[in-house]
Amino acid sequence: MDFDTPVSGFGRHTQRWDDMDPLRGVAGTDALPMFVADMEFRAAPCILDALRNEIEFGYMGYFGNPAPVAEAVSHWMETRHGWSFSPDCVQFTHGVVQGFARVIEMATEPGDGVILFTPVYHSFRKKIPAKGRTLVESPMVLRDGRYEMDLEGLAEVLTGREKVLTLISPHNPGGRIWSADELRAVADFCVAHDLILISDEIHMDLTFPGAKHIPTSVAAPHVKDRLITITAASKAFNIAGGETGLAIIEDAALLERFKAAQKAYGGTPNRFGMIMTKAAFTDGADWLDAAQAYIAENFRIWRERMNALPGVSVMDMQATYLTWVDFSGTGMSHDELLRRIQQDAKIAVSPGPDFGPDGEGYQRFNIAMSRGNLTRAADRLDAAFADLQ
Repeated sequence: MDFDTPVSGFGRHTQRWDDMDPLRGVAGTDALPMFVADMEFRAAPCILDALRNEIEFGYMGYFGNPAPVAEAVSHWMETRHGWSFSPDCVQFTHGVVQGFARVIEMATEPGDGVILFTPVYHSFRKKIPAKGRTLVESPMVLRDGRYEMDLEGLAEVLTGREKVLTLISPHNPGGRIWSADELRAVADFCVAHDLILISDEIHMDLTFPGAKHIPTSVAAPHVKDRLITITAASKAFNIAGGETGLAIIEDAALLERFKAAQKAYGGTPNRFGMIMTKAAFTDGADWLDAAQAYIAENFRIWRERMNALPGVSVMDMQATYLTWVDFSGTGMSHDELLRRIQQDAKIAVSPGPDFGPDGEGYQRFNIAMSRGNLTRAADRLDAAFADLQ
């Protein structure tokens, strides 16, 4: 469980390192990646052992018998989150974004509306219009330093063509955990307006010590007939390259609809992704506990350093490793901010406007990195904004 030793993936076909230049225009082996949502850390020993065992076995064919993996998922959710369901409710997708797209195709027709609370994870914002559906953005309210959903405001703009509401829980990029009351309010809204509810809970296992994620199904069991939870082990255990997502559907009729949508595309799960997922949910708890504590301390340091910059503030967070940093107090344009961060400090980030119009003035920084590299990033930003101090 060594999180302090920096890992460099340059030249190893890693998006985190090798795509900094083509995606963000940040070049050089001294550049620091804080954009792609995966960790700098090596995967848990139990996952590496499972992969070594598979390689020694030597068979690289199609994956079969997913039942043990589904059982590991079900057991993890019950013991870690108090969420009980049959393993038969688990469907496997080629990543969470693909699972999201499959639900959109299943539950809507071209032109139908899909609701997102913004600012929000950029891949979902892109996927909706790419599927020929209408993106319905519901701006959240910033109150007392955190985002809150504005369900009353959303109700006023509905046209009747909306079919799906998507909730990111915990929130990305705000990093907050929704309360049981907030989850029930969203669920009741979906009932009142006859909406399918997608609950993206991919960051559910990346809570900080002392914080508790509540699955939407646990908070609002009365909406299971319209609820599809999409999640994965990928973020918490840094195995996104396995491209293995989960769709957990507890209603029998809704589950059959999803299975039919899956069957239309064919294919089998990624063999190594399934092996890694099973290992993570079977033996990964100790590693995850240590990673959560390390990331929480990273956030404490990062918030202190960033808040010390004039005109800059970091949104408080309870989960994820994706920090939402407000630079609006500097008075700088978006282009000027990116120039200082990406060209002067040589840090690749996720620009705030990618998460919606209300992301203007913000930048998202991934702090799942070694403590040494985190400090280097803060030092570089100090230098890039030295004229403000």
